[in-house]
Amino acid sequence: MTVSVKDVAAAAGVSAGTVSNALNHPERVAEETVGRVRRAIRDLGYVRNDAARQLRAGSSRSIGLIVLDMRNPFYADVARGADGRAERDGLSVLVSDSARDRARERRLVDLFAEQRASGVIATPLTPDLEPFERLAARGVPVVLIDHDGVSDGLSIVSADDRKGGRLATDRLLGIGRRRIAFIGGPRDLRQVRDRYEGARRAVDAVGGATLERIDVDDLTVAHGRAAGEALLARPAAARPDAVFAANDLVAVGLLQALAMTGDVRVPGDIAIVGYDDIDFAASAVVPLTSVRQPAQELGATAVELLSRPPGEHVRFEPEVVVRGTA
Repeated sequence: MTVSVKDVAAAAGVSAGTVSNALNHPERVAEETVGRVRRAIRDLGYVRNDAARQLRAGSSRSIGLIVLDMRNPFYADVARGADGRAERDGLSVLVSDSARDRARERRLVDLFAEQRASGVIATPLTPDLEPFERLAARGVPVVLIDHDGVSDGLSIVSADDRKGGRLATDRLLGIGRRRIAFIGGPRDLRQVRDRYEGARRAVDAVGGATLERIDVDDLTVAHGRAAGEALLARPAAARPDAVFAANDLVAVGLLQALAMTGDVRVPGDIAIVGYDDIDFAASAVVPLTSVRQPAQELGATAVELLSRPPGEHVRFEPEVVVRGTA
């Protein structure tokens, strides 16, 4: 049997309106009465009909979070930071994965609108922000993560990927490496483009340094391993002496491929720098040097921006965490 507000009111000896106030505005109700209502709720096993409340209020107490790829631990850290900050405000975070599919991204935006989300946070797939701008025009706060553009009505929280790419490559150049390869892809992914551009600027500033671009279809361990196997198939003299991987998953796959042969020393023969500084980076077979993005801070700050006027852009600075690979 479903327990109603009237049942709770009868058990607590108050009106249904008092139960509603005790749940939604406890500061308006005597402390002793709030206690009686809460005991009745616990004893009866009452569960609020939040769907009905959302219809009355016009929004839910949930935030929609759309990320590019939940396989990447970086986005799990973003979600953790968002969830921790939202909990302080009595909000929940619903996480969805666009899987880098434009049609799926649009469906998720529409779904969160239908669910009356109190705000939406997203890592957009392309520079075309029309779905998010349309959502903001309907009065739903929208914050973009890891985006480097400007849009009326939307707030942004990001880290400087061009600077991160330059820092990674400067580290490799600083330890004397001159034949550097960048492994990343796909090329239309903004984060990949910006990290490569930062690497290019660093190499262009050093005489005698070269930058080879090695494209992969996806930023996964498997694709990093395949890229490593392709490097191993080359004569030793044709291999780079350093690799900047577009993210840590690619770097870990590369490291696995090189370590399995035992013929290539890391960092002696090939130094490696990854990107994102995921938890696994520190415990790789050779602890991975990586560019750290403050993933949890990105998520937490995005939640904070939902309650501020739109149009704000908060940018974090990346930093290199030096470990065993470079």
